[in-house]
Amino acid sequence: MSLHPLLWDTHAHLQDSEFADDFDEVLGRALVSGVQRIVLIGETIENSKLALGRAQAHEALLATVGIHPHHAQEFCEQSLNALRDLVRASKKVVGIGEIGLDYHYDFAPRDQQIRAFIAQFQLATELGLPVVIHCREAYSEMLEILPQDEAPSSTPPRGVMHCFFGTQAQAEEFIRRGFLLGVGGAVTFKKTVKLQEIVRTVPLESLVLETDAPYMAPVPYRGKRNEPAYLRLVAERIAQLRAIPVEEVARTTTENALRLFRRVDASRL
Repeated sequence: MSLHPLLWDTHAHLQDSEFADDFDEVLGRALVSGVQRIVLIGETIENSKLALGRAQAHEALLATVGIHPHHAQEFCEQSLNALRDLVRASKKVVGIGEIGLDYHYDFAPRDQQIRAFIAQFQLATELGLPVVIHCREAYSEMLEILPQDEAPSSTPPRGVMHCFFGTQAQAEEFIRRGFLLGVGGAVTFKKTVKLQEIVRTVPLESLVLETDAPYMAPVPYRGKRNEPAYLRLVAERIAQLRAIPVEEVARTTTENALRLFRRVDASRL
């Protein structure tokens, strides 16, 4: 049994090939470190099926399903039907994602990225699920697409801005519209001063923790394969920045994750 504060890793890719050889060991280390839930994030239809398969086999795992902007050229009407079927197949599917815009790599034409994102966002709205948004060098464009209205504090979050790396003003605007900010290993990097200031100043109720494993490992593991067991380093850095106990970070971000992924049966946690 873990002696660490209980944490939620809201974004990981343990279904990917990087974990094929030692998945059980990686999951075991996560549980020992205090990570009680890990959300596996789909990137294509097939990858989403893999994520759901892992989630159905392990109590600690959940899944989201979606088509990443890198794969927007693959998106079609049949994609929506496939995603809808996956959601209906299991309560382990707790969101739609990873969807969004990536104007850094531009692996898919931007008009196709926008079309795929809007269609999947509408699907999430139809199904009453939150979205996991990937946004790189496209925050202004994303804010133009998303609902403009302020989200009442009494309503569940609309989604999460995965690996948020925008400005302070953009962070505040996403929060105003009902989105949480996903914070991962980058907050431990020496040069991410602007991100650290955002994490220090926005309400703790607007943050969730994530690893993005196998990517974005925190210091001192930067450059190596990331895994959920390292999530505590992110929590500790946030606690340090905000000058609060790490237990408070763990408790509040876990509560935030439960508000976000509201399809989870909290009574079973």
